[in-house]
Amino acid sequence: MTDTNRETLRTAFGQDAELYDRCRPTYPPQLFTDLATLADLGPGSRVLEIGCGTGQATRPLAQLGCDVVAMDLSPDMAAIARRNLAQFPNVAVVTAAFEDWEPSNGTFDAVLSATAFHWLDPDVRMVKAADLLRPGGSLGIVSTHHIAGGTTAFFADAQRCYERFDPTTPPGVRLTTDDETPEETAEFDRSARFGPVEFRRYEWQQTYTSPEYLNLLMTHSGNRAMAPQARSGLFACISHLIDDVYNGAITRQYRTRLAIAHKTFRTAR
Repeated sequence: MTDTNRETLRTAFGQDAELYDRCRPTYPPQLFTDLATLADLGPGSRVLEIGCGTGQATRPLAQLGCDVVAMDLSPDMAAIARRNLAQFPNVAVVTAAFEDWEPSNGTFDAVLSATAFHWLDPDVRMVKAADLLRPGGSLGIVSTHHIAGGTTAFFADAQRCYERFDPTTPPGVRLTTDDETPEETAEFDRSARFGPVEFRRYEWQQTYTSPEYLNLLMTHSGNRAMAPQARSGLFACISHLIDDVYNGAITRQYRTRLAIAHKTFRTAR
């Protein structure tokens, strides 16, 4: 992904922040139970959340009693996050790009990024996250993967819709159970700032009607970036499949993954 593409796509989420807030799935509760244990988080722990969106992952952190600085580069997303989190005095929502942001005081016990770390500048993200952590503090990266399962045949059929209407679609792609762990581990290792990476995985399903599924697709940056005519054709093709071939609803299989590592006490050379 080029720097230009990354910047274009990562700003697309804020184009309809209300839709994002309504349609994006949240995270499995067990993830935050595990995060609290692995990162030793509790009341008073200082947490920086990068790419908070409208607060889907921020709320569980606040409910743990953590003091959270929740950051998003979209003013509209941050505004909804403030609304959603208004009951938590231990949360401060900041509108900023992580690469440009400088904290006003101290380091953090944990840095968390839920479904957003891959949008950060790869030359900056690991080093800056480490710099913002106290020695022994934790970096947690949450990613959500659409994997094989659910209404499997539908997603093979939908892939042909993408091939027809989006020329950038690689031909013949099919869902697998792979979640690309090796490269993520390698990025932690290359930074030389963290100890061994631990992983936790959570599988779950969600069922969608065609309007619900099209709304979800409109929260994905790649679909938002399509030319309107091509996107209309794609969505009509997918809607036809759900309504006329799959009896009005399809089920999507998800795997949410937590990767977490502790900052080493030594400094990088």
